[in-house]
Amino acid sequence: MLYVVATPIGNLGDISARAREILAAASAVAAEDTRHSGRLLRELGLERPLLSLHEHNERARVAELVARLQRGENIALVSDAGTPLLSDPGYLLVAAAVAAGIAVTPVPGPNAVIAALSASGLPCDRFCFEGFLPARAAARRQRLAELAAEPRTLVLYEAPHRIAQCLEDLAGACGGERRACVARELTKRFETFYRGTLAELAAQARSDADLARGESVILVAGAPAAEPGAGLLDATLRVLLRHLPPSAAAAAAASLTGVRRADAYARALALARDVPPGTT
Repeated sequence: MLYVVATPIGNLGDISARAREILAAASAVAAEDTRHSGRLLRELGLERPLLSLHEHNERARVAELVARLQRGENIALVSDAGTPLLSDPGYLLVAAAVAAGIAVTPVPGPNAVIAALSASGLPCDRFCFEGFLPARAAARRQRLAELAAEPRTLVLYEAPHRIAQCLEDLAGACGGERRACVARELTKRFETFYRGTLAELAAQARSDADLARGESVILVAGAPAAEPGAGLLDATLRVLLRHLPPSAAAAAAASLTGVRRADAYARALALARDVPPGTT
């Protein structure tokens, strides 16, 4: 059996009784960082063999782990914090185990996405988890332009040193008035929720150094429902995209329809994939 085990994202008290039991009985624990997971096991009073499984060695390690599972061993898969596979290693191992007919079972528990959503004050009935955005500014802004019209609550991970710039880029793509939340250091001593508009949070990130300290989840309210003029915007963009790149087509369409340029650009990027260049 391969067990996908969720571990605490900060507060050790969040470990479940079942997770502790599975870890105690496993033949081995496949861990993103053996030093980190070793400390967790010691704090739980456990001692089990540890194998590293991270983004740089997962592909090479899969065959070995599947062979051990086929020999009848039980292996527990853990990440550094929270539920494995969500922006963490483990997918290749789980996919290979499933393909080999090995039973895979989750041991649910802490998860930063769900924890942040539950206390964010933003709609939770439908959400879109985007994970980490591109590190390069140009690629990040392009991806945000594509996401600006997403109607579901958007959930992102971001590195601490890029939080301020990411919030500024979000305000530029989605509009500074869009509601948002930054959930910092979840379940830890300095857990903090920053709530406000994207413009307010971007300004706070520039003035409050604490906002960029530790692990954070960024949540952004979904785009408002399309106005009746959305059909006109699409029709205008479809014509313009036959002759212009998305940025120029969006600028022209925004002037013609009165739609915000950021919204027009997000829609232009979505439509551009369906309109071959140079079509008449």
